[in-house]
Amino acid sequence: MKLASYRRFGNERYRAGVVADQKVWDLAQLLPGAPDSIDVLLEDWERWRSQLFELGDEPVWSNRAGGMFLNEVTLGSPIPRPSSFRDFYAFEAHVKTARAKRGLDMIPEWYDFPVFYFSNAAAFSGTEAVIRRPKATQWLDFELEIACVIGKEGIDIPVDRAAEYIAGYAVLNDWSARDLQREEVKVGLGPAKGKDFATSMGPWLVTPEELEDRKLPGPQGNRYDLTMTARVNGIEYSRGNFRDIHYTFAQMIARASADCPLYPGDVIGSGTVGTGCILELGADRYDWLKPGDVVELEVERLGVLRNRICDL
Repeated sequence: MKLASYRRFGNERYRAGVVADQKVWDLAQLLPGAPDSIDVLLEDWERWRSQLFELGDEPVWSNRAGGMFLNEVTLGSPIPRPSSFRDFYAFEAHVKTARAKRGLDMIPEWYDFPVFYFSNAAAFSGTEAVIRRPKATQWLDFELEIACVIGKEGIDIPVDRAAEYIAGYAVLNDWSARDLQREEVKVGLGPAKGKDFATSMGPWLVTPEELEDRKLPGPQGNRYDLTMTARVNGIEYSRGNFRDIHYTFAQMIARASADCPLYPGDVIGSGTVGTGCILELGADRYDWLKPGDVVELEVERLGVLRNRICDL
C-alpha cells in the first residue's frame, strides 16, 4: 500500500490518500470515518491499516470512480510536519569516504552503536517542491537516503520487536549546505544551520508488505534489496543499495527509543548511502548544486523524489 499526503489547490491543507495505478484516492472517502490526514491516521494505525487491507487483496479502489490522477494534485511530504526527525549515520561506505575527504581515519566508536542527530521537523517538503538555496551557502548538496516512519508509540523497543513499529518507508533527501556544515561541526555539536533549511521526503509512504519479496531478514533486523540512485539534470551521479546498510532500522529504532518514547509520525532517516552525495563524489568531479538544477532521488519500489533548486 502507498499512502500520500495530497492537495488540489495551494491554499488547502494536505489530505490523506491511497495511491495506485497513477491515481490517488481520498482516504476519508474510501473508508467513511477514517481520518483525513496521515498524521491522525498514524495515531490509530493498527485499526485503520487492518480496515484498508480488509478492502481486499487487490487494490479494489483502483476500479472505483473518483480517483484523481497524480498530475492533478500536489504531493507533500507523506508526513507534512513530523513530530520529530532523527537522522542516523548508518551506511559504512558513506562514513568512511566522507571522513577520508576531510583527511580523517574511520572512527572506531562508530561500530559500537548507531548515532544520530536531530534535524528540523518543520522544514519538510514533498516531491516536485522547489528547494531554496540558503543565502549563505555556495556548496549545496543532496543526500540519498531512506526514511522509516514510526506507526505506534513505544519506549525501550528491542531489536527483535522493532519491525512492529514501522508504518512504512519513503525516499529521503537530507539537503546539506556543506560550507556551513564544515565550519559549525568544528564546534563539536554536529550540524545545525548546514542542515535545517530543508528536508524532502516522498513521493509517498510505502508499507512494509509491499517490500516483502525484497526483504533480507537477519538477527539484527531486516535489510532490503532495493537499488538507490541519484540523478542531477538527468545525469546519474550515485548508485547504491539498501541491503548494504550497516545498521538496520531495527537497530536505529532500538537506539532512538532507549529511555525515550517514540511516537506515531516520528521520522527516522538512514543516513546517506555510499556515493550518495556530492561531498563523497568530489566537487572536482561534480559541481555543487545551483539554482535551476533538478535533483531526482529514486529508490526501487519506493518511487522518485524530485526537486528543483532556486535562489532565496
